[in-house]
Amino acid sequence: MLDQSNQQSLFNQLALELSSESQVDQALEPVNAEQVAAAVGLLDDGASVPFIARYRKEATQGMSDTHLRKLEDRLAYLRDLAQQKTSAIESIQAQGKLTPPLRQRLLDAQTKQQLADLYLPFRTKRKSKASQAIEAGLEPLADQLWQNPNQDPMTVAKQYLKPDQKIETEKQALDGARQILAERWAESPELITILRDHFREQSKIFSKRKVAAENSAKPAPATVKSSADAAKQAKKAQKFVDYYDWNEPLKKIASHRVLALFRGRRENVLNLALEIEHPSEQTHPCVGLIHQFLEFSAQERPGDQWLAQAIAWSWRVKFHPKLENDLLAEIKERADQDSIEVFACNLKNLLMSAPAGQKVTIGLDPGVRTGVKVAVSGNMGQVLEHTTIYPHAPKNQWDQSIAVLAKLALKHQAELVAIGNGTASRETDKLVSQLMKTHPELKLKKAIVNEAGASIYSASEYASRELPGLDVSIRGAVSIARRLQDPLAELVKIEPKAIGVGQYQHDVSQPKLARSLESVVEDCVNAVGVDVNTASTPLLARIAGLNTTIAQNIVGFREQNGAFKSREQLKQVPRFGNKTFEQAAGFLRIHNGENILDGTAVHPECYPLVHKIANQLDTQVPQLVRRENLQAAVPTEQLVDEQFGTLTVQDVLAELEKPGRDPRPEFSVVEFRDDVQTLADLKTDMTLDGIVTNVTNFGAFVDVGVHHDGLVHISALAERFVDNPHQIVKAGDQVKVKVLAVDIDRQRIDLTMRLGEPAPARPQSRPQSRHPVGKPGKSTKPSKQPQPAKAAHSTQQKAALPPGKTGTFADLFAAMKQEG
Repeated sequence: MLDQSNQQSLFNQLALELSSESQVDQALEPVNAEQVAAAVGLLDDGASVPFIARYRKEATQGMSDTHLRKLEDRLAYLRDLAQQKTSAIESIQAQGKLTPPLRQRLLDAQTKQQLADLYLPFRTKRKSKASQAIEAGLEPLADQLWQNPNQDPMTVAKQYLKPDQKIETEKQALDGARQILAERWAESPELITILRDHFREQSKIFSKRKVAAENSAKPAPATVKSSADAAKQAKKAQKFVDYYDWNEPLKKIASHRVLALFRGRRENVLNLALEIEHPSEQTHPCVGLIHQFLEFSAQERPGDQWLAQAIAWSWRVKFHPKLENDLLAEIKERADQDSIEVFACNLKNLLMSAPAGQKVTIGLDPGVRTGVKVAVSGNMGQVLEHTTIYPHAPKNQWDQSIAVLAKLALKHQAELVAIGNGTASRETDKLVSQLMKTHPELKLKKAIVNEAGASIYSASEYASRELPGLDVSIRGAVSIARRLQDPLAELVKIEPKAIGVGQYQHDVSQPKLARSLESVVEDCVNAVGVDVNTASTPLLARIAGLNTTIAQNIVGFREQNGAFKSREQLKQVPRFGNKTFEQAAGFLRIHNGENILDGTAVHPECYPLVHKIANQLDTQVPQLVRRENLQAAVPTEQLVDEQFGTLTVQDVLAELEKPGRDPRPEFSVVEFRDDVQTLADLKTDMTLDGIVTNVTNFGAFVDVGVHHDGLVHISALAERFVDNPHQIVKAGDQVKVKVLAVDIDRQRIDLTMRLGEPAPARPQSRPQSRHPVGKPGKSTKPSKQPQPAKAAHSTQQKAALPPGKTGTFADLFAAMKQEG
């Protein structure tokens, strides 16, 4: 545990960091140490972020859920760092090497990397060549050579020959001394920091195609790969063709390119290296920095040449490999975080997309030979009927299929048709369009639904319990219908990673990704709230204070005793104690129950406040709900007391005016053009309606109804400069786009949202000259490439283009979209 002084220091640091975030994101307010202390106390007491953000505004002075999530993550990091500091101090103290200055430096370390640098000399090491040299008695030789370069190294080394220690020649003695000096220098935290900072700023990351093992040595016949394996390997390698001979300054590299490079290395296609361009090892700038730090200047003394060579050798053997690994890990961690944030943002927007509501919906899971699976979902999500139709080849039962759908729609008074966007989706969309024209009296509306992850849900254990007796394929149709009715309620049943709205999500730290996505799901579910009498177990499990076990208990209690009549009845559910009730009650809604307030977001602890409001207005509580201008009718200051502060009173009044407000947008549908079904139907300058399916750091992918998403590059998202695509579009948005180019062979589409701009002529690629890895300094700088954007967009957005490519958007896909 931290003492009070260190605790306050921690709160001050967290407040400073969170306030710096508000300078980047104008939507975030600065915070102070008092707010942080209150939030930390609530988190330590077991309160969840949604509960604190919604119902403990007085304590935290209105800290947002965004700040609270950042605080939660950063608090965990700093506490782990504090624990590591304690362990390091105890370890060094046990070695009898802890001094007051060293202790203070350890306590002042701001990052785990700084702490690791300080602790490096005291770590328990495996037996090294330097330690072996020390055991052989060569440490005095190393000291003598370093302290007095006026001596000839070979002459001095003769004094340390020890055949019994296998030091039989002067060279062996000097090699041992060099190992000792190099290890000392490499364990200097100050020197490591200087070199790391310089290497980070000045180095480039080099990528080269990895030479296949079979090219260097002919394999035995038994190990020859089959032609199929060779073709598969060649196809995999082709994804990384842009990186076969390429370099870029480390400090400028975009996160998606980092992840592409690391994937290429993991798939044994690419070799990666970090280096600063220099003509020779002796003139390497980092070698010069070592000279400066050690205050060594090579003159004409007998030992200077040997010492200079020892320093250069130390850089090559000791420093460079360590710093290369450190910085590659650093940019990978940063790229992971960027990718996770992109995924989290897309997931939030998808979960919070507009629900169609409680309308009977026909779900269609398109297929060709296996038929189109049909499921009718009732207004509460119950399965009313299901079947399979065969409108497409080889059976071609087009008219019969329309008749079946019309009969189902009429029988169940369906209002919507949800069509999965997989195989044969546009053909099935055409079928539904004809159904609507043939039977206008049905007044149907149709929508294409992203079915990513539906097959995973269909085959899951939960789906088998929720939809017993239904074929897996029919479950998919049910899920598609329910996704249109309520995307949030249906998507929570699927592992977030399977929804497919990320950027290299399979390449990042999976534990970090899982934690981030679960937080997003939790925040979305609690922002909307759930009907406790209809919610599924996965949906209830995301409510603040609940878990899967309690959620199952709620569903079991509901099945045995019927619908809940009040929130108080929840306390009868096994394991639903007072603490759980405090956390969860405000997010659990009971409509048409005994207490009208149970159907609102007003927390039960605030019911006395509502009664106080009713008394002041001389009315009954039910008359307060949905009463207009309630906040104007009751001055806030008249309601504030020791129990209820200003923020709580304002929230309660706002909720009473508009109870159960859904923060999600209004539902609407996108109609794809009937004359555009495939890539071949797309023409340059064609304007289309589309749905944003994924947003990355380099642009947005848009579904225009041809089975392949098109890319709107970041430079084509708006007429103005765009720094972050998420500021312009989000997953689920309906947008208008124009076709710039179509590559049918590679199944790629270039789109723009700058509708007034004519499609540019396709520029020709020009060869670039790049530094070969391992031979820096022998090539020219990469040539500049033409960009599709206007000059006003060029500065930062050129960095988003894949290396070695022109501004043509189709060329972006090879390096950027490699998820499938």
